[in-house]
Amino acid sequence: MTQKNETPILILSLIITAAILGGGYWYFTQKQDREIIINNGKTPTQTTNSQSSVSTGDELLISSDSTPQKKAGINAFKEGNYSEAIAQFKTSLQLQPNDPETLIYLNNAKAAINNPLKIAVVVPIGGNLNIAKEILRGVAQVQEKVNEKGGINGQLLQVTIANDNNNPGIAAEVAQNFVKDNSILAVIGHNSSDATLGAGPVYQKGQLVMISPTSDAKKISTLGDYIFRTVPSIRFQADQLSRYLINTAKKSNVAICFDSSAEYSLSLKEEFTSAIFADGGKVIEINCDLADKSLNSLNKVSQAMEQGVDSLLLIPTVNNIKAAINISQANQNRLFLLGSSALYTFETLKEGQKTVEGMVLAVPWHPEAVGGNGFIAQARQLWGGDVNWRTAAAYDATMAIVAALEEGNSDRQTIQKSLSNSNFSVEGAAENVKFLPSGDRNGGSILITIVPGSKSRTGFDFVPLK
Repeated sequence: MTQKNETPILILSLIITAAILGGGYWYFTQKQDREIIINNGKTPTQTTNSQSSVSTGDELLISSDSTPQKKAGINAFKEGNYSEAIAQFKTSLQLQPNDPETLIYLNNAKAAINNPLKIAVVVPIGGNLNIAKEILRGVAQVQEKVNEKGGINGQLLQVTIANDNNNPGIAAEVAQNFVKDNSILAVIGHNSSDATLGAGPVYQKGQLVMISPTSDAKKISTLGDYIFRTVPSIRFQADQLSRYLINTAKKSNVAICFDSSAEYSLSLKEEFTSAIFADGGKVIEINCDLADKSLNSLNKVSQAMEQGVDSLLLIPTVNNIKAAINISQANQNRLFLLGSSALYTFETLKEGQKTVEGMVLAVPWHPEAVGGNGFIAQARQLWGGDVNWRTAAAYDATMAIVAALEEGNSDRQTIQKSLSNSNFSVEGAAENVKFLPSGDRNGGSILITIVPGSKSRTGFDFVPLK
């Protein structure tokens, strides 16, 4: 081929290469625009311990729910123009009514001009955005309810939001900053047990109350008398799952797929193992570690069946639910499935589909398991549908702090004394919130299962077991 003939071909090749590279760059940047969370300009996988994000209304933390009006409201808040911020946040909520960050910022702007009472909430925005928003909805719902009624003893409630990505190091840094900020009277959070274990000693040393709505590792009970939680003891979850498996499902040989990197997963594995032996069953070890990136799901299911296993308990972390779904897909409904509360997510239904049908989970709360009450009605009005147990538990944690504040306890030490009082009780999303001397919730769990349905729009729904 002559040089004359080669030149057009070379030019055409260069054009095609440039187009491919340009298209790849466009896809990458567009994908990041959809998924990135404001965190010093880095994606969650790039986060380091010095990159926590905190905002009362002057920063955008959840970019996926952004509107021009929300950004304008944040800019106005930053400049101290609260009336403009209020107007912009209201307009944004008309466009995105189920955005809890904007509702919190709206109430914060209303509170800013009148010596507010300040609390904080810590969520894993970069670790699991859906769960972060579920927790924020519970907090926002209480703040809206309290401030609509004129606040607490004449003072409106203001909520600072922090992101810890479910990272223990970031969680400890956030806790240290809140301890130093004397205006913060109490904290709701953290989400994962590992994050709570990282932050808990800091709160305890700084004498700042922390109430976790979702962390259930056993070790949290030993962190100190400033640490509380509104999720029931993991022992209740283990007992309920074990009794159902033995007495109702009539299964007795169970294997456990757990996450060796997560304290909560190890806790439930230990508690369930004790419970199943006490109930007359047997745990068969297959070394199914969901934290193992090389885990072969099909091989693990085959191994379990070869060893006479008739059921599987899946205990993933919220950041590793896909690994548990892989097991369910490999299982194809051959072994009976049990699951931890971490699997109560939209992702489980959407990705698991028929392979998770019939799975039984132990969870703290379900909207259909309680009678009609003010919480459910208000949640549906605010968010346009039902919420799940994380929203309910965050609501309960916030209600507990509000109850302590309403007693005139506007300093950290008296809030702790109020919550620790054996007579403390406040109406929650389903039942009254009470704490044991350990700081654990005085209450139990319920069992739910997965059935075909249309509420979640995935083809499957979580429903309470009758």
